[in-house]
Amino acid sequence: MITSEIYIIISIVILAIIALLVFFLSKNKKDKKLTPLAGLAFGFILAGILFGDTGLVGYSLMGTGIVLAVIDIIIKLKKK
Repeated sequence: MITSEIYIIISIVILAIIALLVFFLSKNKKDKKLTPLAGLAFGFILAGILFGDTGLVGYSLMGTGIVLAVIDIIIKLKKK
């Protein structure tokens, strides 16, 4: 395997572990659910990691995910 593929696999595994930990640790907390916009942002970031071999596509997907995550944070702060 190419080293970049190994890094991609490692980052996907780490992100999956983090997602599972967040899911299991926040089961009892009803106000800490993942919003659809945050899920979409997470998906874009994962797609950016997967398609990171082509620079422009990977960075565009990651940037879109980050922008969506920031929008989600702003919406949550305005609701409080």
